[in-house]
Amino acid sequence: MKILVAEDDPIMLKTIQLRLRKDGHEVICVMDGNEAMKEIEVVLPDIIITDIMMPYSSGLEIVAFVKRNIPKKIPVIILSAMGQENVVVEAFGLGADDFVIKPFSPNELSVRVKRLELKTNN
Repeated sequence: MKILVAEDDPIMLKTIQLRLRKDGHEVICVMDGNEAMKEIEVVLPDIIITDIMMPYSSGLEIVAFVKRNIPKKIPVIILSAMGQENVVVEAFGLGADDFVIKPFSPNELSVRVKRLELKTNN
């Protein structure tokens, strides 16, 4: 499974990348929102994991972009240190499939990816 991870914190990005690769996934890593949108169009990943607060374009803008411009149904998991209810509601309103509040366990993210993988394959 191809997973695109958009995260501007290099340590967090590496942690996610290592965990997902250990699970057997192909992981494409980007560090800003604009780069994420370019890669999404080229790679057409199976799942997108994106932080909300990133340079150039936010995770919310990425969700809106994917749901508006990509014909393939790509599940999106939002990561954020911001747990405010309005951000969560906006993310789901734009079409996000899951929302994980930082800090989180890499094992938790792994389980959420597997859940979306199963849901997508059925």
